[in-house]
Amino acid sequence: MKQYSAEFLGTFWLVLGGCGSAVLAAAFPGVGIGLHGVSLAFGLTVLTMAYAIGHISGCHLNPAVSIGLWAGGRFPASKLLPYIGAQVIGAIAAGGVLYIIASGAAGFDVSKGFASNGYGAHSPGGYSMLAALVTEVVMTMFFLIVIMGATDKRAPAGFAPLPIGLALTLIHLISIPITNTSVNPARSTGVALYVGDWAVGQLWLFWVAPIVGAVLGALVYRFIASEETQSAAAVANKPA
Repeated sequence: MKQYSAEFLGTFWLVLGGCGSAVLAAAFPGVGIGLHGVSLAFGLTVLTMAYAIGHISGCHLNPAVSIGLWAGGRFPASKLLPYIGAQVIGAIAAGGVLYIIASGAAGFDVSKGFASNGYGAHSPGGYSMLAALVTEVVMTMFFLIVIMGATDKRAPAGFAPLPIGLALTLIHLISIPITNTSVNPARSTGVALYVGDWAVGQLWLFWVAPIVGAVLGALVYRFIASEETQSAAAVANKPA
């Protein structure tokens, strides 16, 4: 239960910090943080929580990450559903807190998006469903490669939160204009439920694409990092 509680709290922080920055601070008159600030906020939520709870639950904060780590042989199947449940509940709770805060300002309109992910008419840049699908698959794939590489026993110890947090920042810098950036089904669900309508209707993509991308990333990393692959590469590169 301590692990599940940690995942609940960590995902709560990710949604409140990341989506909260988008809803409350991105366009604040005169000092709005914009795309760059929101990207950094998402990265900082993961960075701070990785140091806070990484030693308790592994700090997944994301159903796609949990599934990807399972596919990569780093996480037991028996914990998948409880982890995913804790993450989704934490995201929804954070969305509720954010809704209460945001609705305290005159003129707040949840139908404008509430940091939800979307494609087509609901993409920030008007990108198609195919563009959104490819983006979410590829971004999540590389996110898993970074996560698995940074947490590999052969990687420098104690530094994993830094590349993981920076990777999420970079992912947002690339893909906010396309989908508002998901790479995390819990994050998408946590705000979409309060918007309803189109946000819930398009939510399927932000479950399917990140999970597919995460599994692909895990399998790619397992291949390039396996001892057999490393041995083969060493033989191939050995001077004659």
